[in-house]
Amino acid sequence: MRVLQINSVCGVGSTGRIATDIHQMVIEQGDESYIAYGRGLPKNCGTATRIGTRYDNFVHVALTRIQDKHGFGSRNVTENFINWVKELDPDIIHLHNIHGYYINVELLFDYLKEANKPVVWTLHDCWAFTGHCAYFDFVSCNKWESGCFDCPEKKSYPTSFYIDNSKDNFLKKKNIFTGVKNLTVVTPSKWLAETAKKSFLSEYTITVINNGIDLDIFKPVSNDFRTRYNLKDKFIILGIASIWDRRKGLEHFMEISKKISLDEVIVLVGLSKKQIKGLPNNILSISKTNNAKELAEIYSASDIFVNPTMEDNFPSTNLEAMACGLPVVTFNTGGSAECVDEECGISVSRGDINELLNAIKVIKEKTKASYTQKCQEKARRFYNKDIKFNEYINIYRNSIIKY
Repeated sequence: MRVLQINSVCGVGSTGRIATDIHQMVIEQGDESYIAYGRGLPKNCGTATRIGTRYDNFVHVALTRIQDKHGFGSRNVTENFINWVKELDPDIIHLHNIHGYYINVELLFDYLKEANKPVVWTLHDCWAFTGHCAYFDFVSCNKWESGCFDCPEKKSYPTSFYIDNSKDNFLKKKNIFTGVKNLTVVTPSKWLAETAKKSFLSEYTITVINNGIDLDIFKPVSNDFRTRYNLKDKFIILGIASIWDRRKGLEHFMEISKKISLDEVIVLVGLSKKQIKGLPNNILSISKTNNAKELAEIYSASDIFVNPTMEDNFPSTNLEAMACGLPVVTFNTGGSAECVDEECGISVSRGDINELLNAIKVIKEKTKASYTQKCQEKARRFYNKDIKFNEYINIYRNSIIKY
């Protein structure tokens, strides 16, 4: 079996690590695996094939910013990539994020329909079935169910500064993304599965495979994090994001910082240099890291993981925190709260700071130690990558048999 995965990044970020984890598992089972990616440098995957160049990424960004035609640039590099795929002749093609300024989705799907190979498509957000946005919960927009227009999220990712092309984008996507004969849609959360079933992707089989994490890395580990940052006697409230945009809830941490006690401190990982400026004294910023072992140390040193995301799919950070024995508090939005129960954390109403503060207080009084065992048990039982990602390989094999 020869597997090709396509994603915006390789080995970095949650989707990049999912792709490389699947890649390693396919190889370990004696099959061939390849990854094609769009941006940055590959990590943890040996060799990988980049689609296009930084210059092409830049041009695709410009097309998006000016004309709101994200996914419809990169024609030449996509044609070259498709020629490479034809030579590779994979048995199955697994799509992850096909947005991200690197590939032409129309040319890609023309090829998929012509080749008639089995396709698995993991939706890590909602971009596939909207006219513009990756998420719409923040503005409570349901236009995508029938047809997008007058987009309220035009300036959210993938940002357009000028033109609103959401109506045309929606119609094109509906035509392009439907009609693939042997395509299985996978979502990491029940929430996204139910959402996708309301969209034009409902013609496909839609199944849920939760994200998996590496339990050999994400586990309680002794380290000097508290000593290094002079936090020995502090109650550490941790937040982690690859990009702290509006939906990730940075403003909620700013509000929390005004109301926590002197023995409490907020630690945020992944802030930009601009965001770090002006932080209050009780918020400590740690540089963004793609080093999983370093993240495990930070989780292990903390007392609680707070994820005030306003819209999300199935955040791997929640799972990583639990695997390191850390209780999770998150807003009940999207699929973020699906992994949380009373034994491993608390979910609260979206945007409710008072509920968020009260949940932090409850866990502080119970102590982290009272949650650790149950958090680890749940992570081992439901989110072990060796179990979860083998579900993908089962889909591969079954799809090839049907084909």
